[in-house]
Amino acid sequence: MNILGIDLGSTQTCAIIAQKDEEGLKIIGFAKAKTNGVKKGAITNIELASKSIEEAVRSAEMMSGVHYDKVVVSISGAYTKSVDSIGVVNIPNHEIGIKEIHRAVSTAKHTANLPSGYEIIHVLPYNFKVNDLEHVDDPLGMSGNRLEVSTHIVISQESHIKNLKKAVELADLRVDNIVLAGYASAIACLDDSEKELGTVLIDMGGAICDMVVHMGNSIRYNDCLQIGSINITQDLSMALHTPLKEAEKIKLNYAALSQQPNSLIQIPSMGDERKVNDVSLDIISNVIYARAEETLMILAKILSDNRYSNAIGAGVVLTGGMTKLAGLDELAPSIFDNKSIRLATARKDLIMGFSEIFNDPENTCAIGLCLYGAGYFTPYELDSNEKLRYKGEIENFNHKIKPDFTPQKEVQEENEIKNDFFNQNSQENDTITLQQEQLDFNEPKQKQEGMFSKVWHKIMNQF
Repeated sequence: MNILGIDLGSTQTCAIIAQKDEEGLKIIGFAKAKTNGVKKGAITNIELASKSIEEAVRSAEMMSGVHYDKVVVSISGAYTKSVDSIGVVNIPNHEIGIKEIHRAVSTAKHTANLPSGYEIIHVLPYNFKVNDLEHVDDPLGMSGNRLEVSTHIVISQESHIKNLKKAVELADLRVDNIVLAGYASAIACLDDSEKELGTVLIDMGGAICDMVVHMGNSIRYNDCLQIGSINITQDLSMALHTPLKEAEKIKLNYAALSQQPNSLIQIPSMGDERKVNDVSLDIISNVIYARAEETLMILAKILSDNRYSNAIGAGVVLTGGMTKLAGLDELAPSIFDNKSIRLATARKDLIMGFSEIFNDPENTCAIGLCLYGAGYFTPYELDSNEKLRYKGEIENFNHKIKPDFTPQKEVQEENEIKNDFFNQNSQENDTITLQQEQLDFNEPKQKQEGMFSKVWHKIMNQF
């Protein structure tokens, strides 16, 4: 299976093709393209955004030489919200299977208080309770007559999701899954210890800083700060009175938070690039430092206001393009109340590929999207299609869950199966599926002639 991960960022679009086989997951195609038509995580021009996607995907395809089977796309946290919800179901047969877990998670989804005009991206269970036994990691196979699940539900505006899908479809692609960008980065970066102890992961991108708190087997909280490395570029452009493209070059070439104060460089002037000015590296360093410090301080304030801030045992993990600023790991600890700080890239033990891809923190989210498509997600969740995803589903095909499964439909289907068995003479129950039953209702009367004969043959075939 070949998985295409598309990270549509505000400044660049990253496309990665990964191949999953018996040897594991391996990156076989990779490309980037400048993003147009996206501002602060939102699509402002569908056609331009689509061209950015198409350019990146085409280059990744040429590199890999294969076609993709699944497309997983990121969604920025800037236009997402979250709610928590609890689902409780009875277990008639006293044994918890995939179907019972699905019922519980679906019940939590239906009882959630969702704002109007929002759609679900993820329903992430973070705690199960079987009868009176709390803090159950995985209830599969356990015995009990009552199952309760606590979930974290990520939602986004329906219009934003539609615009994202349209942009992808205009590039001749079909979206299989939409994944929260911070969630994808957490999948790619965090190890088991960090997840268990509790970690806040911050993906510091071009225009957005996505934040998620991961505790135990799921994320518990997600938020976003609409500030990124592009703000440093704008600050440099204004402070040095130089064009944005030159300010971007300066940022990339002199990204350290401390420089030699007496060094001078020449930069072109705004409006007349033939005119150059001598600028001290100390000024450049101060501008970069001030914006980086402000960004970290706002993120630390967001975290401190969160109820999970005191439960983060493994500290803060920073990733994304903005973490390339040299000295960021030295600045951050004092701002985050001396919490442990780790600058992270994607884990090399989960996926194989080119080292230059792994070593670049800009690629973390796109790699996480490929990992998600290959089955590296929370033990159970309802995805963007409201389909149950569960650990080991790719290798285990014994459990087939209907995408449109709901607890109400299960009861309805069970009742209709009983009616079909005891009332074979009824024309409404001539078939055993809801779709065939509806077709029989809509058929003209002349096509229903001989119905009694069909029912009679059906009864006789059972003997």
